[in-house]
Amino acid sequence: MTTRRAFVQGTAIGLGALAAGGRHLFAMPARREKLGRIGVQLYTVRAEMQKDVAATVARIAQIGYKEVEFAGYYQLPPERVRALLDQHGLASPSVHVAIEVLERDFAGFAASAKVIGHRWLIVPSLNTRQLTTADSWKGMAARFNALGKQARDAGLKFAFHNHAVEPTPLADGTRPYDILLGETDPAIVEFQMDLYWMIKAGGDPLAYFTKHPGRFTSVHVKDGTPVPLLSRGAVGTKEEMQQRDVGAGAVNWAAMFKQRRLAGIQHYYVEHDNPGADPFASVTASYNYLANLEF
Repeated sequence: MTTRRAFVQGTAIGLGALAAGGRHLFAMPARREKLGRIGVQLYTVRAEMQKDVAATVARIAQIGYKEVEFAGYYQLPPERVRALLDQHGLASPSVHVAIEVLERDFAGFAASAKVIGHRWLIVPSLNTRQLTTADSWKGMAARFNALGKQARDAGLKFAFHNHAVEPTPLADGTRPYDILLGETDPAIVEFQMDLYWMIKAGGDPLAYFTKHPGRFTSVHVKDGTPVPLLSRGAVGTKEEMQQRDVGAGAVNWAAMFKQRRLAGIQHYYVEHDNPGADPFASVTASYNYLANLEF
């Protein structure tokens, strides 16, 4: 980071050159950026949600989070969920919902989502036991397109969240994630990249951002170690990477977030699948790291 002393010295040199009649140009220090509204996937604090949803949501807001992503409502009606969010100044742009639920009663779930204020309906995982060939994944892409059309017609958006299986090559060498991206309509099917699972499976998020710009409207921010600092062609392996609180692993988050506009990222959700005995400590550590990260 440029210090005040270095900046003043550089400015003085530049002015001296101009006074001497030179036409030298000197660059101002690049403006550093930070993330705006930081979110959390409430699956991380599911044990606390099962005890007391209202108290958990309040605690999340106290930490500093501005957005939350639900993975179930714990028997609360949508009106109560919305009231809790409003009470604590939170928004919930997206929700995780099983594909079977959407295909069984899209209209009913969409109506509840609108009450709560969700904009994205995101399928979080798939039963992949029967998805073993490229054709079977193309069939899944067709189902995504159908749901994307329903979402568009309802004034909502549809997206898919990956785990490790989708970036892992099939027997013929093709990656299901590539099939899903290639066979779905970009206008109606978006993607929520889980950065941890993508890297763990050997995929390179930055390469995907470049090849499919604008399609990754949200990300799950999950750290891991050990893994090389993220760069094209330098990613972790299934054997290496274990989850850590954000900032306690080795993922180069500054490099990642510098490409957020290219990727299309609008929302950032902290998540830890196994946060330990004190999930609030985990989400607090992750929030503090991200809130202070400059890139």
